[in-house]
Amino acid sequence: MKKLGYVAVAALALMSLLVGGCGSDKKADTASGNKLIVYTSMKENLIRGIVDGFKKANPGIEVDYQSAGAGKLMAKIAAERQSGKILADVIWTSEVPDFYKMKMDGILENYKSPVYKECVNPFDDYDGSFHAARLGTLGIIVNTDKIKNAPTQWSDLLKPEYKNKFGIANPALSGTSYMSVALLAKQFGWDYFYKLKANGARIGKGSGQVIDDTASGELYASLAVDYITHGKIEKGAHIKMCYPPELLVVPSPVAIFKDSTKKDAAKKFVDYLLGKEAQTQVAKQGTIPVREDVALPNKHFDLLKPVLAWKKAMKVNFTEAVKTKENTIKKFTEILQVKK
Repeated sequence: MKKLGYVAVAALALMSLLVGGCGSDKKADTASGNKLIVYTSMKENLIRGIVDGFKKANPGIEVDYQSAGAGKLMAKIAAERQSGKILADVIWTSEVPDFYKMKMDGILENYKSPVYKECVNPFDDYDGSFHAARLGTLGIIVNTDKIKNAPTQWSDLLKPEYKNKFGIANPALSGTSYMSVALLAKQFGWDYFYKLKANGARIGKGSGQVIDDTASGELYASLAVDYITHGKIEKGAHIKMCYPPELLVVPSPVAIFKDSTKKDAAKKFVDYLLGKEAQTQVAKQGTIPVREDVALPNKHFDLLKPVLAWKKAMKVNFTEAVKTKENTIKKFTEILQVKK
């Protein structure tokens, strides 16, 4: 009996260690019921400042967040729905079709933020299910040590100097990459991707990886997200962002889950995110805010004002993008031969 007691105590101690060791200040503490939980595909250099600013403006609200690729977050949400409870209160990613799908599934709260009337609206069918929280741009980044003549057209990536040296993130994992593939396929046809493949285009797992590979010189160029690129440049990376005339602009929606038990706090977070303070942080990170009244940084970002950026952007039918997402990724995979 005494020996059995020791075993029980040891088991309880082990369980305490396992439970106590879960979570960090960068990931959602799902065991904590009093915290607002945000799932996001935004990188640390963007989400951290916004969360800190929100907490300072709302001292009574604690916030945790989990940052991962949009594909991984949607898989996590699907698993949580199966278990009966979505653990997050707010979701903010760049894969617009996911938000239309969640809206159709009936899991998003309808909330028309009073701040939204001050923002640029890229959604013709806006009904409060989700709001655009930034206008992400993607362009061609080049390693300036390897490429002396920066590309000015998408067709430049088919030139010999990019042979086996151009990378694009896997659209099955990256929301921004998926939207970019969909837009480029609509603009230039799938023949463009066949030509990229013939020139040795390569696949990276995520948006950050292809940028890192370009900065290191393993790649000479890649399709890249604005603010991640600018963050690397700030740290001294020898890379440059180039924008062809056909501009890739991908809205980043934010939404509240209908089953959230912290809706008041979630609404305050959305209001803050769309407000001038948070949108100023968005702009400072090198991505386009959704407010015209936000000053754009006078650095190497070359950002357009939101109204002009959306006017110049390649247009896509988001509802159609929901229906064709699976086929688009499948087609891309077949052409580029992505190994699963």
